[in-house]
Amino acid sequence: MSITKTRPEVLAPAGTLEKLKVAIDYGADAVYIGGQAYGLRSRAGNFTFEEMAEGVAYASAHNAKVYVAANMVTHEGNEKGAGEWFRTLRDLGISAVIVSDPALIAICAAEAPGLAIHLSTQASATNYETLEFWKNLGLERVVLAREVSVEELREIRQHTDVEIEAFVHGAMCISYSGRCVLSNYMSMRDANRGGCSQSCRWKYDLYDMPFAGERKSITGEVTEEFSMSAVDMSMIEHIPDMIENGVNSLKIEGRMKSIHYVSTVSNVYKAAIDAYLESPERFEEIKPALVDELWKVAQRELDTGFYYGTPDENKQLFGARRKIPEYKFVGEVVDFDAETMVATIRQRNVITEGDQIEFYGPGFRHVETMVKNLRLAETDEHIDRAPNPMTLLHIDVPFAVKAGDMIRKNGSGLINLYDKKTGLAKTVRA
Repeated sequence: MSITKTRPEVLAPAGTLEKLKVAIDYGADAVYIGGQAYGLRSRAGNFTFEEMAEGVAYASAHNAKVYVAANMVTHEGNEKGAGEWFRTLRDLGISAVIVSDPALIAICAAEAPGLAIHLSTQASATNYETLEFWKNLGLERVVLAREVSVEELREIRQHTDVEIEAFVHGAMCISYSGRCVLSNYMSMRDANRGGCSQSCRWKYDLYDMPFAGERKSITGEVTEEFSMSAVDMSMIEHIPDMIENGVNSLKIEGRMKSIHYVSTVSNVYKAAIDAYLESPERFEEIKPALVDELWKVAQRELDTGFYYGTPDENKQLFGARRKIPEYKFVGEVVDFDAETMVATIRQRNVITEGDQIEFYGPGFRHVETMVKNLRLAETDEHIDRAPNPMTLLHIDVPFAVKAGDMIRKNGSGLINLYDKKTGLAKTVRA
């Protein structure tokens, strides 16, 4: 079967209604959310049915879709009420549910006909025979396991026409997709039923335990306590491989991330797709700017996961940070007066007169300026520093901005460089 190159959707995480709207405004073609049952993110600000209805209405008005993650592994009794729940999602206009448990798949197919089902990455689909199996059961899309390589992706695409959704950005699981029980043992919280305590990201003590001797903690004698955490995935420089191999949906992880993260990453991947489909040369031209943009938002270090080989010890989080983001999210534009050139902004972090700031907006728009004539919006009183989040402020700007534009400021401007030989870091100015 030949590979048909299509325009992939940008699928963004939306932990709250605010994040849903921001993701769509910043280029997401679809968002995935959690409901108050059957999901794997118990602390992600999961949606009520009323919030889902508002989210679907907003998405529909912007030609976007809303998917609901219902990807928990059910134990006896967990499946009760699932049929009614799936019917409610269908009737609200949810475009698809993302499911891993065969029992929930069967219930949804039987009791909520018309609601599309996507197979969750929790089901660990890694070959085309598996995709064909789920296709024969009526599923139209499969989210591949994160362990699939680009070579395997190409082979899968050549042998099946099932829609393929693949992760391109965000956190990696140190365990095999959908198979981790570490949290169950370490904190009695079931990772596969929404309670993961992320035990792999804890800092563990390290002991010297000679045979038949007492154990001795060597904390402080090594550069850092042991951690099992992988660096995050980023495929921004390899979007051509995803498009040329027929991926239908590029998935961004992070339903618990901030609106700064959601807006930035959605904006970047939308711009990458647009550039490559315009021409490969245009993509190569814009690629450095795309990478730089991603490093303006708080995240872990980045690599390509399993796409180009099995990650080694250098793809783990240990020792000093090898690179850190340089910018801090400080606010968003709520209004702009074109006559006076005054922007009304909602503050999110400390803003000080004289700060160097950057406005960014949908369509990969960026402009920089300095904070001048900082005032409280309510009284128009001039202030030197605004320390309280959610305060409405006025600032003068030398260019037009739009409601919904985000604002960041250049922070320390420092990058930590990790020296593998010494295990130490040195800090240099970016």
